[in-house]
Amino acid sequence: MTHKVFIDGAAGTTGLEIAERLAGRSEFSLLTLDDAQRKDADARREALNEADVAILCLPDDAAREAVEMIDPAGGTRVIDASSAHRTAEGWCYGFPELVGRERVADARRVSNPGCYPTGFLALVAPLVLEGLIPKDWPYTVNAVSGYSGGGKALIERYEISNPTPAFRAYGYDLAHKHLPEMKAHAGLDHPVLFAPAVIPAYRGMIVEVPLHLGAMEGNPHADALRDALSRFYEGSQIVSVEGSHAPSELVLEQEEAPTDAMQLFVFGNEGGWNARLVAKLDNLGKGASGAAVQNLNLLCGLPETTGLHLPIA
Repeated sequence: MTHKVFIDGAAGTTGLEIAERLAGRSEFSLLTLDDAQRKDADARREALNEADVAILCLPDDAAREAVEMIDPAGGTRVIDASSAHRTAEGWCYGFPELVGRERVADARRVSNPGCYPTGFLALVAPLVLEGLIPKDWPYTVNAVSGYSGGGKALIERYEISNPTPAFRAYGYDLAHKHLPEMKAHAGLDHPVLFAPAVIPAYRGMIVEVPLHLGAMEGNPHADALRDALSRFYEGSQIVSVEGSHAPSELVLEQEEAPTDAMQLFVFGNEGGWNARLVAKLDNLGKGASGAAVQNLNLLCGLPETTGLHLPIA
């Protein structure tokens, strides 16, 4: 069976990467619009309702408008790569490893996770669920990303501007759009304190959650956290948990290769009472386009890793 797919916003960074992963796949037929049609509401509406699956690679308001164009009585299923519906009622949060692959496969409306929340939730949500770390803790997230995550404007700033920024910290209003989904999908009582930054690399991301385990009730040990994450992701071809002999440093290269995998690390001090939980991923891979293709595979009853950029086992 061939599934008709329409990428609304196909000219953007995320849309282009999704199309690249779907190129040559016989399971899908891509519905495309030319430059003029992309701005034609009637042409978009027709394509959205003709598709078996519509993937929205749009700003939040435009994504909401696109959903309104879809006939609710029709057969179109939706994957929204924007942040418009990540905590919305009636939408499935598209993180199969956390919410369950069957739930994603059965959903009509799937909201792709944000790139930073993907790293944070992969580390924290399973540990909160198991009761190893508390849901009422004031969690902090420090993270750096390649500049492609900022869209065309930021890409231009880094690739055309002179001088190129060496480091760009932002989010100082403490109201980043990723905060609601981090709190909601980790089951936390409080919003996290989020410190994001951008570096002069096109792609790649490191997300870190530092923990003072000795101040937590029950004094959880770093090894116990690592073991719990290893059990949680056992068998995953996408998410891996590195062992206790982790590297002494993590590096993002300026020319990182595309990947849809995500590595998790638990670094602990002697005694294990302090820990640094770290996720390394591609902000355009598992953080965006790779996650959308994983969810698309599940919606269409296909193996979830088909067409993804993953290390050879």
